[in-house]
Amino acid sequence: MKDMKSRLLVSCLLGAVIVICSASGAAAQSNSDDAQFGPVVRAYLGYLRNEQEVVDDRASRHEVNRTYYRRNSNRIRALRQMAIKIASETQNDYLPELEAVALDELGLILEQPPRSESLRIGEVLQTTFRYLGIVRAGEPFYVFARLDPYEQSELAERKQISQGSDSISVAEPVKSRPVTRARRVTTP
Repeated sequence: MKDMKSRLLVSCLLGAVIVICSASGAAAQSNSDDAQFGPVVRAYLGYLRNEQEVVDDRASRHEVNRTYYRRNSNRIRALRQMAIKIASETQNDYLPELEAVALDELGLILEQPPRSESLRIGEVLQTTFRYLGIVRAGEPFYVFARLDPYEQSELAERKQISQGSDSISVAEPVKSRPVTRARRVTTP
């Protein structure tokens, strides 16, 4: 009887070790795919993995319908594909803020969405987004990079200069313009 209990205990411990090793092996496999990237890109890919787990969990609890689940899973897949493409092409550990939208969602991020046929890769829209391309992940997603505030202000400055609304000539570089500030008003 005592021998039987000890065998059972050993087999349970062995089973627990196997489960732990297989779980860590699966996690290592998913992380080894991302090992070629730097910490920023790996963190973003980990974020997307977590987002997929949230969507999966909500679907398993029947909190969302099948259409919602499929679209968001496809969106996450499209963002992942674009992030890997950018990181591989640039060999840089930096990713812009990415937005992936389906054709019927273009109006959610753009005030006046253009026709999908007129979008050109690298085109800047409304001085806010740069079009990166289309990714087919179950359905086509249009992927945009949100411009950082410095890029947005530089584009706005260039636009203002090219429209001639500034009193400085277009040929004069932006950086050579004098910087002026409003004077502080103090009461005596």
